[in-house]
Amino acid sequence: MDIKGFFSKKPVIGVVHLPPLPGSPDYMGSFEDVLERAVRDVKNLVENGVDAIIVENFMDTPYSIRVRNPETIAAFSIISWELKKIVDCPIGLNLLRNSGPEAYAIACIINADFIRVNALVEHIWAPEGLLTPVAREIMLKRRSLNCYDVAVFADVNVKHGKPVMDLDMAVREAITRGKADAVIVTGKHTGEPPDPSTAYYVKSISDKPVVIGSGITPDNIRLYWDLADGFIVGTYFKVKSITTNPVDPSKVRRLMTLVNKLRKQGS
Repeated sequence: MDIKGFFSKKPVIGVVHLPPLPGSPDYMGSFEDVLERAVRDVKNLVENGVDAIIVENFMDTPYSIRVRNPETIAAFSIISWELKKIVDCPIGLNLLRNSGPEAYAIACIINADFIRVNALVEHIWAPEGLLTPVAREIMLKRRSLNCYDVAVFADVNVKHGKPVMDLDMAVREAITRGKADAVIVTGKHTGEPPDPSTAYYVKSISDKPVVIGSGITPDNIRLYWDLADGFIVGTYFKVKSITTNPVDPSKVRRLMTLVNKLRKQGS
């Protein structure tokens, strides 16, 4: 992935929150329905202006710390491949809760562009248990598959968790020892933006792109515009801003219209 080129215009990455997959507690038994929902959401995101998408098994709660069951990995892989075929933009993968090596392998096979990792170099106390660092596994996977084009976007002090490592160390270690290509800053929960001072601080110490990973809306994106290099937007894009709902095309258009205005003002 061309990191410099990708972040040159402050991209908006739309999230495809997948319904429960095979192998998860709430799976309803129709893989076709899951795939059709994903396709609709992707089309509503891309056709209305987002710059990239990221696929996430969001509704597989309660999450495994690492996804091991083959049916979930197979379903996630097939859906990601099908979405990859219908979009002409970068695509990323996030296999919750912290299945970075598994997501990296899938990304290499389907030629995806990046993965998101919740705990690359940190220990995080989370509802699922203790998330442990996976940076070494990812880098070994990169080498064993001879796959060096998939970028790694690393959360620092990620939402829905209590970090063991302080923010300064988390950022610096993610970039240096973890070899992250970008770092992600979030609020404490899904749909909640980070404190602007936190985003400012991370931006000030990071020599890699900084992405706001939660809580962005048309009402606050101006506040974060100069504090970040990109934005992951999920909840706002949904009907009634409920994360598990389908994508609302009008909300995608509204945010992207504003983003394009901000881009012109900065050019």
